[in-house]
Amino acid sequence: MKFRRQKRLDQGINLTPLIDVVFLLLIFFMVTTTFTKQSKLIIKLPEASGEVAQNSPQLLDLAVSAEGSYSLNGKNLINREISTIMAALKQASEGDINAPIRITADANASHQSVITAMDAAGRVGFEQLNIATQQPHEQ
Repeated sequence: MKFRRQKRLDQGINLTPLIDVVFLLLIFFMVTTTFTKQSKLIIKLPEASGEVAQNSPQLLDLAVSAEGSYSLNGKNLINREISTIMAALKQASEGDINAPIRITADANASHQSVITAMDAAGRVGFEQLNIATQQPHEQ
């Protein structure tokens, strides 16, 4: 007796296990991912790690206070405008743009105040710009 076989329809590749694995991976990554809220940036400023440089006699010292006011070689500038800083640098250097400038900023001074001082020195043409740091505290 000969039985007739039913013709099998080619069903293709079964994707159900593949979809299960993909969903399991998706759930795994969703559960193990950590999200951090970066509402505040806490920045610790770098400390110097080299020898103390010897000051040259023509060094221009531009200081930035915590309030954002400027002083050049110990003399307070009348305002915080970049044009005032540029004029003071030109006058103090007597046209010598090769003189080194040291910017000493208070730890609580805004970054914008320091950038303004750097920008003023760059616009005048100074290329030897130094940022003063403190030696690390031994603990």
